[in-house]
Amino acid sequence: MRMALAEAQRAFDKGEIPIGAVVVCKGRVIARAHNLTETLIDVTAHAEMQAITMAANELGGKYLTDCTLYVTVEPCPMCAGAIGWAQIPHIVYGAPDEKRGFRMYAPRVLHPKATCIGGALEEECRELMQQFFRERR
Repeated sequence: MRMALAEAQRAFDKGEIPIGAVVVCKGRVIARAHNLTETLIDVTAHAEMQAITMAANELGGKYLTDCTLYVTVEPCPMCAGAIGWAQIPHIVYGAPDEKRGFRMYAPRVLHPKATCIGGALEEECRELMQQFFRERR
């Protein structure tokens, strides 16, 4: 999760919403990403989507069945859908997203056998998000 937080900080420094994601496969980091929606002018360029694409390219296949995704904020329904389609079995996130998180809108969108754990470094993840929005309001 510390690596995901470092990615979130990179996003923050670029003026992107500070969310970072890391994919680990069999103990090896295979993808790191952060939000790029402003940079790419693409509403789908969330950290999770970028990390899933990188991981699939690294492994040479679309299913990430031996992977764990670490993300600083609870995934949105779009990202959770992609996580489900990629069959990622383990998801760990930091801060919950009470307004846009998948648990509110699509709680069954992950793969049925997936485990999802929230609250990893929650305070640090939340503080980075709050700082970002404080500075913009």
